[in-house]
Amino acid sequence: MSEQTINRPEQTEYNPYYEKYVSLVPTGDIVETLSRQIEETLALLRSIDEARAVYRYEPDKWSIKQVVGHVCDTERIFAYRALRFARGDQTPLPGYDQDEYALSANFDARTLADLAAEFEHVRAATIVLFRSFDADAMQRRGKANDNEVSVRALAHIIAGHELHHVQVLRTRYL
Repeated sequence: MSEQTINRPEQTEYNPYYEKYVSLVPTGDIVETLSRQIEETLALLRSIDEARAVYRYEPDKWSIKQVVGHVCDTERIFAYRALRFARGDQTPLPGYDQDEYALSANFDARTLADLAAEFEHVRAATIVLFRSFDADAMQRRGKANDNEVSVRALAHIIAGHELHHVQVLRTRYL
């Protein structure tokens, strides 16, 4: 990959809403960043006991398990978008309702260890996917949720989304 593909995307490559995630990602090779995050996040999740994993810092907020499940679901969706766009598919993709996903998934019925293992596998698949993209594929764009986004921006959004939620777990849940 060229320097242009691994560095932070231009702000024209994604909806301004996602700046809150992209800005959290350190400069450098995004695939290496995604790789480093696995162990850091798994160490955090493994430090949380099962009783604490259903904690909500406010009644209308997600539990820790729901946050982890949400991170997995969102990563799958954004990686799928990246796959479609990297392969040149210009079919506009719909958005999704994260709250409906969290409600329908019944994450609290699962163990946190199971959710952590799911995260590990989803992230491993994401890394292999992004490693497979050449410089041209990383630059390709498509439309998702009525907004144009580049493949490399999606990689940064995935990494930043995880960083955001890990920060929330540390500051509001633990």
